[in-house]
Amino acid sequence: MVLVPVVLSLVLGLWGLGRGGSMWRDEVVTYDMARRSLPDLWATLGHADAVHGLYYLLMHGLFALSGGADPLLVLRLPSLLAITAAAGTVALLGHRLAGPRAGLLSGVVFVLLPPVQRYAQEGRSYALVCALVVWATYLLLRAVRTGTGRAWIAYGAVALAACAVHEFAVLALPAHLLALPRGARAAGTRVMAGVCVCLAPLIVVSTRQTEQVAWIGGIGASAVLGFAGVSVLGLACAAVLRRAGRREPVAPALSLLVLPPLLLLLVSLVKPLYVDRYVLYAHAGTALLVGAALDRLIRARGRIRTGAVLAAGAAVLALLPVTLDLRTPHSRTDDVTAIAEAVRSAGQGADGIVYLPSRRRVWSLPDPGPFRALPDLALSGTPAASHTLYGTELPSSDIRARMRAATRIVALRDPAGRPVDRTAREAAKREVLAEDFVECGTQRLRGARLTVYARPGGC
Repeated sequence: MVLVPVVLSLVLGLWGLGRGGSMWRDEVVTYDMARRSLPDLWATLGHADAVHGLYYLLMHGLFALSGGADPLLVLRLPSLLAITAAAGTVALLGHRLAGPRAGLLSGVVFVLLPPVQRYAQEGRSYALVCALVVWATYLLLRAVRTGTGRAWIAYGAVALAACAVHEFAVLALPAHLLALPRGARAAGTRVMAGVCVCLAPLIVVSTRQTEQVAWIGGIGASAVLGFAGVSVLGLACAAVLRRAGRREPVAPALSLLVLPPLLLLLVSLVKPLYVDRYVLYAHAGTALLVGAALDRLIRARGRIRTGAVLAAGAAVLALLPVTLDLRTPHSRTDDVTAIAEAVRSAGQGADGIVYLPSRRRVWSLPDPGPFRALPDLALSGTPAASHTLYGTELPSSDIRARMRAATRIVALRDPAGRPVDRTAREAAKREVLAEDFVECGTQRLRGARLTVYARPGGC
């Protein structure tokens, strides 16, 4: 029962794990931070990305032990193993809540969900958080059943570990509390309050670093529609289960599916923070409901059973193009490897490079070779030396002077239509390029634009 989703998860995760040697910018941050010395890493976390601090420390240890192993394998293997463990735990949850076949189906559904497949192959913390939240959910059910203090402590420890890896895992706690039977709520509340108290120092530090999430815009229609669609699916499955008299899976699965993303959406009305990967673990609730409902429909006879089987087959076929696309370099926001190759080609004869905005300097971190021949005209301190994610830049007056001393500049920019940063440094870069240079040509890359600028008549 557990073996099938575990093996399926491993097969799908290993398939195309390297994505043609590509890496996207969030993975680059993990790669860069994990390879810094412990003193540098610790100093950086005091200024930025404390929310991912424990994950970076874990990855630092893994890279230290990996020797000459393929860096992309080292970067992504923890996520693959985490999702594999989560798939097995989802199957166990489904078994406990609705029976062995429901558990099997829940585990398989979980593995096939596109967001789960995506983050099983990314060097970020979200797969590990998902695995820990699912494990905590399983331990919560055991604590409710046994009522022992040891079981509650085990639940609290794993829930705290999930929150320490990424603090938005704390949004799973209200979902867990809502699913508790009345007799267990007092014990559950005490344990969850203890988790929050232990997490408080991380929350205090990370709230001082909110400029890192300034890129998150308001709640978009796609986010609302995506949440609404998954919620409607969950409610429909819950209705099937209630009608069949199987209420056990409904409360824990539906609360996990709906409440964490809903709370994050509500918070985002005040401070934009909603990104679906922050609550990836909510898809465990989706899988539990779909798996249990599918089990009930298969148990039925005649047209209902036939329709359920056909619908499940059609869903798998519909997901196949997405599954194939997720293994390609263009499936992510950008392709740092392709950007580096474009710089290698376009940078010949240039006097320097500028990044608009400065955080796109991240594109140069995993493979600095193509960038070494191009002086960074705005750079003051490198990311590692300045204990920052993207380095520090000179004052705007110095940036202007260095750019005006050049005759040919490579500019790495966001795609057209993206909001521009309004800082003095970013404005200085744009103004000098517009006033003193002409555009010689632009390459539109995945998630980026590379433009070569020269003095008038110098293209």
